[in-house]
Amino acid sequence: MAALTAADKVRLGARTALDKRAIGLVVLDLQGISGVADFFLICSGSSTTQMETIVEAIRQALKAEGVRQHHGEGTPESGWLLLDYGDVVVHVFLDATREFYALERLWGDAPLLSVER
Repeated sequence: MAALTAADKVRLGARTALDKRAIGLVVLDLQGISGVADFFLICSGSSTTQMETIVEAIRQALKAEGVRQHHGEGTPESGWLLLDYGDVVVHVFLDATREFYALERLWGDAPLLSVER
């Protein structure tokens, strides 16, 4: 099985999040802009339970494709869960926490990657 590219990983993660009814999903293309990652997948859940559901679904979908998670951070109660796959970083927020950290504004010069369902 061929390894997934960063774009493949983030698209799979995005489709999976959307299947779990993620809110306000965006994918920032950070290639050439940041050494942190190639892509940020940012979305919100309407509750801590939905946040956990989204994160677990993304973990399982990527694991099924042989993609190993490097690191995870946060708790649902903090309003922010992070999954680090090296070239792809997934951020799942509650709305208030997402507004506070404003990653989309912080990385406002990053183009958006289109994600088809």
